[in-house]
Formats: sequence, C-alpha cells, structure tokens
Amino acid sequence: MVRVGVLTSGGDCPGLNAVIRAVVRRGERHWGDTLVGFHDGWEGVIEGRWQELDVEAMRGYLSRGGTMLGTSRVHPWMASDAGADGSDGPDNLARARATLRDLALDALIVIGGEGSLATAHRAHVEGLVPVVGVPKTIDNDIPCTEQTFGFDTAVAIATDAIDRLHTTAESHDRVMVVEVMGRHVGHIATWAGMAGGATVTLVPEHPFDIDRVADIVRTRHERGRYASIVVVAEGARPVPGTMDVAEPEVDRFGHQRLGGIGHAVASELEVRTGFDTRVTVLGHVQRGGTPTAHDRVLSSRYGVAAIDAVHEGGLGDMVALQAGVITRVPLDQVMGHLKGVDDDLWDTANALFEARLDDPM
Repeated sequence: MVRVGVLTSGGDCPGLNAVIRAVVRRGERHWGDTLVGFHDGWEGVIEGRWQELDVEAMRGYLSRGGTMLGTSRVHPWMASDAGADGSDGPDNLARARATLRDLALDALIVIGGEGSLATAHRAHVEGLVPVVGVPKTIDNDIPCTEQTFGFDTAVAIATDAIDRLHTTAESHDRVMVVEVMGRHVGHIATWAGMAGGATVTLVPEHPFDIDRVADIVRTRHERGRYASIVVVAEGARPVPGTMDVAEPEVDRFGHQRLGGIGHAVASELEVRTGFDTRVTVLGHVQRGGTPTAHDRVLSSRYGVAAIDAVHEGGLGDMVALQAGVITRVPLDQVMGHLKGVDDDLWDTANALFEARLDDPM
C-alpha cells in the first residue's frame, strides 16, 4: 500500500483517460494504494494543484478522449518567469520538490511522449521522485515499444478522411493532398496512406523530389485515372534544392510549429501537372474524440502494468509492448532517439504506390 501520483504531460492523445482509469482501478482494488492526479502535468506539481483519484471518480472516462487531468508542456527545469520588477521568478524545481514532499509520494506515473519521458527520467535519476513512464503519442515514435496508444485512433481518423476524399476527388477529377500529423516520423502517413489507397505518401524519413511526385500523378492520369490522393506528413521535407519551403517557427518550448507543407506540395503539383489540386489539413482532429477499441485496450494494459511496476521493482522503467506482451524497459534506453518508419514497412508502402518514389523518372 503506497501513495502514487499520476500526471499527463505534452500533447493530448486518445486513450489518456483509459490509462488513468486502469492505474486507479488496479491500484485501489488490488494493491490498496492511494492515488492522486496532478492537474495540467508538471505544472500541477509545481503549483500544488492536484486531486484524489478513486474508482468512483473515474467512472465514465474509458471512452472519453483528452485527459480529465489536463496537460501542459511545462516541467520543473524550465526557466521561471521573471517578476514584474525584473527579479527572478519562483524556483520551479524547488516548488515541485515541496509539493512532492508534502504529499509524501512513493512514486509518480508519468504518461507522455518523447519530451515528457525525458523529463520523467531526469526526475528519477536526480532524485526528485521515483517514476514509471507510460508511452503516449499519436506519432508512434517512442523507441523500445511496438506501439503507443493513440496511434491507432489517429490512423483510423486519417484513413476515414482519405476514404471520403476519394469520392469527391473522383467526382471532380482532382488531386487531393491530405496533410496528416507526423513531426519527425511518418507512421501515421504511411499507415493511413496504405489503408486509404493513396497514390503516393511523403514522410520525414525520406525527403521527396516534387518532380518525381508530379510525374507519378501525371502518369496515373494519362492512364485514365483522373483522381489522385497524395498523403503528406506535416514534417515531410523536399530534397534540398528541389522546392522552396519556409522554415518553420519555433515555440517557447523549442518545438517547431509545423504545418503548411500540404499547401506547398499542392501548389507545386498544380503548376507542374496542370491538374486541379486541393488540400485538406487534418491537424488536431487526429488527436481528439473517442479512442478506438484497440487504443482503449492498449491504454488499459499500460495502466495496469504501470501501477504493477511501482510494486514490482520497476521504478525508473517505461512500460512497453514487445511481441504482443506488455513488459518494461529502463527509461535510459528510450532517451535520445526516435522510432522511424522501418525499411520493410516503407518498401511495402512503395510497392502499393502508383510507382516507387525512389525510381528514376
């Protein structure tokens, strides 16, 4: 019987509530734990904003998207805001430490993506609080786990959009460019492109030649197929020197504000082919709404495994899916790199395109 905190950090994701619910149900009923949830991620730890969590409080949340605790990208090692008189702001790390000390937590379960898990690892190794990590991101880019929850929902949403765009593209003999999320990796684009029968898919792992893309679309239309779907991950970039694209802005957390590559690709395709080309940017719709059954189950499995890890010597670990089994890996093995689209999957996707992107024109 221990006291365990839970927080969700970084971007929201379908399945977050299912993880929290599983942690609480398993922790309270099996281990007899006391659970507390921090509001708005680490910001709640810093500011002392939290609530007690029990089975009754989690009723009805299994199928709800978003996170009932709220989330943010703030963490204890961020520079504090300066005071109005120019003096240093409050020490975020000291405030976080005081909150954790006052609550007498034995462990903290951090549900987050790449940056959030890096912060969790730092909190563990620097003695702020013992942690267990749960991998969360629709991008599916966390190493050491086959799949993150939220990914299946995002792919399903993108695939449904592509299915709908096929019919309107065919009705008007148009090229449809669909921009999906995928900052550094193209898992969503690759899976949705394959599932939705895209003409071609562009991903961050493989810079594209816009002339080659235009040639593929043009050849398809010459064969009498007058509608094409081009799926573009938001982080996709052209081969240097082949197409002008604006450098993305950077937000206060150091993240690039991506988006707009779909419009750039559409404009270039229309100029090169002469075909009427339209753009659909799915954006945050991929993050919202009801999680799929797959994501609800995966989230629940992760939640149970996370609270079990607290009791079974798994502090400092991340729960992970490997060969269909939920296991644990040390957080230090997860840090510093991302899981991109593997060569085998990319070769399969290319085999289904109208023509391979890497073939000569």
